[in-house]
Order: sequence, then C-alpha cells, then structure tokens
Amino acid sequence: MTADSAWLGTQRLPEVTVHASGVLAQTIRAEVRQTRRFRTDVQIAVCTLTRVRETALWQEVEAAVPEHGLGVEGFVVVRRGNDLVVAAEGGHGLLYGYFYVLRYFEWMSGDFTVVEQPAVPIRMLDHWDELSGVVRRGYSGGSLFFRDGAVVPDLTRVREYARLLASIGINAVALATAELPDVARLAGVFREYGIAVSLAVDFIDDPRDERVARWWAATVARVYDVVPDLGGLVVRTAGDAEGANLLARAVAPYGGSVFWRCSGAEPEQDWRDRRADRARAAYDAFIPLDGRFEENVVLQVKHGPLDFQVREPVSPLLGEFQETVFGVELQVTQEYSGQQQDLCYLGPWWREILQFDTTGGGGVNVADRIGAIVAVSNVGDDLNWTGHKLAQSNLYAFGRLAWDPAADPVSLLHEWAAATFAMDDRTRSELVTILSGSWQTYERYTAPLGVGFMVTPGTHYGPSVNGYEYSGAGTYHFADRYGVGVDRTVKTGSGFTGQYPEPLASLYEDVYTCPDELLLFFHHVPYDHVLQSGSTVLQYIYDTHFQGYAEVEAMVARWRVIAERFEPTIRANITSRFETQLSNAREWRDQVNTFFYRLSGVPDSHGRTIHK
Repeated sequence: MTADSAWLGTQRLPEVTVHASGVLAQTIRAEVRQTRRFRTDVQIAVCTLTRVRETALWQEVEAAVPEHGLGVEGFVVVRRGNDLVVAAEGGHGLLYGYFYVLRYFEWMSGDFTVVEQPAVPIRMLDHWDELSGVVRRGYSGGSLFFRDGAVVPDLTRVREYARLLASIGINAVALATAELPDVARLAGVFREYGIAVSLAVDFIDDPRDERVARWWAATVARVYDVVPDLGGLVVRTAGDAEGANLLARAVAPYGGSVFWRCSGAEPEQDWRDRRADRARAAYDAFIPLDGRFEENVVLQVKHGPLDFQVREPVSPLLGEFQETVFGVELQVTQEYSGQQQDLCYLGPWWREILQFDTTGGGGVNVADRIGAIVAVSNVGDDLNWTGHKLAQSNLYAFGRLAWDPAADPVSLLHEWAAATFAMDDRTRSELVTILSGSWQTYERYTAPLGVGFMVTPGTHYGPSVNGYEYSGAGTYHFADRYGVGVDRTVKTGSGFTGQYPEPLASLYEDVYTCPDELLLFFHHVPYDHVLQSGSTVLQYIYDTHFQGYAEVEAMVARWRVIAERFEPTIRANITSRFETQLSNAREWRDQVNTFFYRLSGVPDSHGRTIHK
C-alpha cells in the first residue's frame, strides 16, 4: 500500500514555468511534474527577483517588494487577469511561494497582491526516534528514519515527509545521531526541501573538563565535514547548563546553533511537602544565567512550567529572558492530550500561547519575543503518518501557526480539510465542527481547572487520579475532604506566582482574579469556592465531566452521519479511534467524579449518576 498523501493529495494547478536555478528550483520543477493538472487560462510563473523581468507582471512584482526586501524565505504573489507570478530572492522563498499558490489557487479569484514572510525564523520539529526504530512518545507506529540500529535503506517516505513539512513552512528537523554516511543521506533528502537537519544529543558530561571540550570539537568537525549545512545540535537531555556554551563554541565555526532544552534541577518531590514545586525549576535555574550564553545558543522553553499538560499557564520564562535567544517548545505528539487515540485539535491552544501577552499589560506577546518555535513531532511510519487520520490536522496547524502565529485555527482546519479530502462544503463544515472544539472537550472530561497529572503513570493515557499523587515524578492535586488544588502563591505556597511580572503576578496570586481555567494550578480551594462563572468548584468538576463525555457522544454521532462519504480505510480508522475515545471519556468521567464524590460526600446537584 502507498502512504497517505495527506494535504497534498487533492490540490491542482495549471501549467507552471520556473525561472530559477539551484537545488530548490529543481525541487519546484519536480513538484510541478507530480502536481495534478487542470485546464485554465491562467499562466503561472515562478521566478527569482533577478529574473522577474522575464514575466509579464515584473513592474507589479517590483512595486510589491518591501523596502527592506523579502529575506531568504519571503515571497510575493501577484495576479493580474490570467497572469500569476510568484517571486522571491532565492530558492527557499520560491518553494514556500509555490506551496502557497498550490494551497490557495482554487480559492483565488480576481486580481491581488500578497507579500508573505515568516514571523519566526526557525520553525523546527524534534523527533525523539531511537536508532532501534522505537519512537519516544510516539503514537503513530515506529520510526520513519531508523530500523535495527541504522537509517532505513529506502528513503522514499522520508522524502514524502519532507514535502509535507516544506508545504507548511517547516525549515528544520532534529533527528537522532546515526553513522555519518547515514546522517548525510537523511540531510540530503531534507536539503531538497530547504529543511536543515540538526542532531539530537544528550549532554551529561562535565563542561569544565578540557578533554570534554576537545572531544566535542573534534566530533562536531567530523560531522560538518560530511554535512556542511548541518543546523546544529538539539540537546534533549542535559545536565549543567554551561554545557550549552561548550557545544556552541564547537559548532560556531560552521554557522551552527545549539538548542538547549530548559529544565532546572527539580526539587525532590515529597507528597508531604507542599512547597516543593516542579513548576519553579526552569525559571530558578535559567533566569540567573540570562545573558551568559553564546550568541548561537537557543534556549528551548516548554510552553508551560510543567510538561505539556492539557492546561497550564504560559511559562514565565517566555516573558522574562532579556539577553538570551530563546524559542517556545510545543508538543504536536499528544502525550497528555489523547495520544492520537482521542481527537484533540490543539491549534486553538497553540494560538492562545503564541498570542499570550507576556507583560499582562498590553505589551509584547510570546510570538513577538521568540527566535524559534519547536515541537515534538507526531509522525511515525503508520501509513497515514499520525495514527489517527484526523491528527494530521495538528501537524498542519503547527506549521501554519509557526509561519503566522496570528492565523485563525478554525480557518486552518478548513484549509487542511479542503486539501486532504475530496468532499463537498457541507461535509467539510461538519468535519471542522467536530474538530474545532475537540481540545476543550478533551479538557472537560480529563483533569479539571488546570490541576494536571491525573494520568496513568508511564503511559500517560487514561485516568489515574492518584497516579502521581504520592510519587517523586510529578506535581500534585492535594485533594482531601475539604478541597483541591496546588497552592503556588507567594503568600502561603511555593511562591511560583512571583516569577511573573506585574500585573500577572497579582492576577494569579489572588484567588478571586485568577482565571477559572487555571485556578487549581495556582490555588488550593474548598469545594464550595465559587468560580467566576458562578459555579462551585465541585459542581464545575461534575458538570464538565458529564459535559465532556456528552460532547464526545455528539462528535461520534456527527461522524456517523458523514462517515460514508469517506474512503473505507479512512472511515474505518476514524471510526475505530472514536470508539476508543468514547470509552476513554467515560472512564475519565466516572473515575474523576467518583473520586471527588467519595472525598467530599457532596452529591451532584442535578442528580446524575455518580458511581459510589
């Protein structure tokens, strides 16, 4: 069976001429040859700015180029009548411009001028694939890249994956370190699509040992001899942060960067000690180091202070670094959000994070401050790439939001669905309705009000309300007969709220102004505490868990109405996943509601069934 063509399967273009040279121009010509054709009078030209006068619209194109230029990746698209020109400084911009036209051509009408440049310069996907073929936190089969200790012999699917990434604007990937000839093979495939390969490494050495510095310098030199355009190193597990500078000095002569994942020395968790707080760790470790890193170090900050929970506050690090290049790390693979068994479209969550005002007072948002946006990929060797066919929407949305953090997540769903499935507008609208609210639905039937870590230890799928409560690995909900939540206030708790600037610190510190959805992240409150919504905390927990399950039932019912309009393989895949999700949502609903009823002894005010 052939692999799923995802959102590149239904798009069509008329004839295209390419006025450019180089590796990426050759890639565009190859794309033109394999793109489906249809007849129209429109003539499309793709050209570098140095050759734009070979086209009919050269004056319009030159007038549209910004005074500061287009940069390496920007492009212009101009249409007048039946002439359409894509122009850019070089191959990268042309490739992105070509995919822009492919994405929108059949929706385009009339004359227009578009100028596009990415908002974030580095847009990267991390792959935690092992050479054995196992993928850490992978929910879509084995590795695309590795099997039995080496790179797979046939790189056809890797090339198809590179196409998908380039079409949504991804320009970097991180892969496991393999034998150098194998690294060169992979880098060669991604190079054809303008994507730089970095190598994922672990650094637990002593950075003050000169022997360590010499070893890394020699090793990096050998790698760059084989792959001169290597992006750099991504440190996925690290010890002393001074190691970032050691590695940065090793890759600097070759133009490489070091992406250092920020994690502090977490306190020894003891369920008896309510002040030990994992949420504080990264800030406490890295803010004192601000300004002490080499220029080619990019600190990679998880979007929340914990670990990709379905609801967390935005990490205070994203607003506090002043003298260090940093990026935000998201998680496309759904470790804590359904693992591509449960439908959970994360686009709305990511946009909320990227648009978060880091000052709390009308200042710059996260997207304005970052130099990179990175995510752990959700792709494996399953034929449909992502296990759950509809989880492709998360990969698509990540790329599009990385390019334009202000993009509307629902509009992105319409784009993705129209490009992925051959269907009528009514079916597409129904599918978008199913997808668009699925993150909020997942949040409703899982951990409430930002409390987090009620998942099964190890697998992180399905409910285990006390799974991490007495362990040394997580943070706790501290539920007892009187109330629930983690006190992270300065006044009486761990002091985490004090890591935010004013007025955010005061907003989160005050139990009456803290946003409802984060209340239990920041405060321990009694069950009869009244939320800003007017509900008590306990009744809210009951209500949302019943509501979340009902919404999954409604999603399944909507799907059954349109399922016959999809190909049998796709229909079977999505139907099976919905059956799993319905069972999982029921388990979450019943376990969480029963847990809190048994603790509090307070019944549901609506008299619904809670198993006692």
